[in-house]
Amino acid sequence: MRMPRTIALLACTAALAATTGACSGATTPKAAAGGTDFTVAPLSPPAQGPLDSFTWSLYAEPYTLDYALAYDYPPNTVLANVCEQLLRVTPDLRIEPGLAVRYDRPDPRTLVYTLRPGVKFHDGTTMTADDVVASLERQRDPKTGSPWGSVFKNVDTIEKTGPLEVTLRLSQPDILLHELMAASPGTIESAATLAKAGKDYGTPKGKVNCTGPYALDAWSQGAEITLRKHAAYWDPKLSPRSERVKFTFIEDAAARSNAFLSGTADGGYMVPSSSFATLRASGKGTLLFGPNTAASNLAVLDFHGPLGDLRVRKALSLALDRKNIVKAAAGGVGVPAKAPAARGAWALAPEKTAALYDTLPEPGYDVEAAKKLVQEAGAAGRSITLATSTLAPEISVVANAVQAAGRQIGLDVTLKAVAPEAYSSIFVDPNARAGIDLVITSGYDNTPDPLEFYQYLRTGDFGNYGKWSDAEFDTLFDRANAEPDAGKRAELTAALQKIALRELPIIPVYEAPHSVFLGKRVTGAPTGIAQLYYPWAATIGAAKK
Repeated sequence: MRMPRTIALLACTAALAATTGACSGATTPKAAAGGTDFTVAPLSPPAQGPLDSFTWSLYAEPYTLDYALAYDYPPNTVLANVCEQLLRVTPDLRIEPGLAVRYDRPDPRTLVYTLRPGVKFHDGTTMTADDVVASLERQRDPKTGSPWGSVFKNVDTIEKTGPLEVTLRLSQPDILLHELMAASPGTIESAATLAKAGKDYGTPKGKVNCTGPYALDAWSQGAEITLRKHAAYWDPKLSPRSERVKFTFIEDAAARSNAFLSGTADGGYMVPSSSFATLRASGKGTLLFGPNTAASNLAVLDFHGPLGDLRVRKALSLALDRKNIVKAAAGGVGVPAKAPAARGAWALAPEKTAALYDTLPEPGYDVEAAKKLVQEAGAAGRSITLATSTLAPEISVVANAVQAAGRQIGLDVTLKAVAPEAYSSIFVDPNARAGIDLVITSGYDNTPDPLEFYQYLRTGDFGNYGKWSDAEFDTLFDRANAEPDAGKRAELTAALQKIALRELPIIPVYEAPHSVFLGKRVTGAPTGIAQLYYPWAATIGAAKK
């Protein structure tokens, strides 16, 4: 069993790993062909003083601030500072105690969490075991419609077993359930607030009353979200350096870059790669890269059409010119992906990563072989619909590359333009997938265990967007999820990886590090994907004394 206090999990991005023999907190790798050199480090320079406020740019407005429905970058980027989990993912991708100070596993089917005493919600009330039970039960209640509901599939009961103790009893061992107590599934909200808010909870009309270093102040729909400092926050190490945070929503990549350059936005994560060169040369701030567990993939949504034939999926994969996609979509900062789960996700047992991930072959590029597969499948001229969006320029670049690749091999790839907010809905609303065969995803692990990614391919999992099913995969996944030894679990995960590459329910495209831009007046932000759950805004302050 991985214990949160003892395992240091420092992740490398795929680009870093492709050129160096080991992971480190700050490394300057050689660039991918046609790209530029870059450094990957988990933190920016520390803040030198306090700030009254700063403005942070999101690429889209959150569709919710309900922790149980948050399943994408915009809502989680805000909620990371407002709501907290039983465990915490740190910027260097370790898992440490959060709202739970202790975790015990008296037997393989029992999880016991001892809660931190004296933690205050934003309304001044004190967190108890009742709040934890209510928060977790809500995740698995079908009426909530939580995309995280399947995380609790093996939970029989969630019980208060003391004023500050909660016990989960399981139908079978579940390693990932415990690990995901450091992500959205482990989020704790006031039971009284949940009961009072009802259907308005997490909407612009409702309140959010959690325990994080910032409290939700206001949500002006279509304009901004503001947070205020939580004066009674329990963790002095993360006492906010800034009194207030304002989030603005800028969907257009060029407009977002201009906001960084003009100073109307002090910073933002997931910087458009089309702006990398301009921002680096501007002298208006610093572009930084951090650890990532994400890869850009093509997820098959419909296995009843042409992509239901494995030969067609293989053909499309072979037709992708991934190196040029990296240049165009990632500004050269990245590498072709070898597997659906990124190398950065293989941080749980780092001694196994070289053998289990690095030895994978580079993805093939063979247009003629792809044409033959399409002909053999009788799929020539058949139509495939791929969702595209202005949500991020990378999506359009990849979509155009896939369309061009399809043309080369005899497939008619039609692009379906989807509004940014509707694009996010594809991943949370099955109805939004109707009529779409393929979608471009940035698939990421919430924890540093690669098994988590492959959970989303298990039959019936919410993240299994195309409802792919493979009995061999399911049986092997259950074995891996019951294995407490991290090294042995990594080996079982490698076998899952092999099946995924053989069957291609997800077609890997490329990997890139996480990105953040910091204007000249601010610093202190974590740089990596841990920002989805770590209270990153609390560490941002003035760049100068």
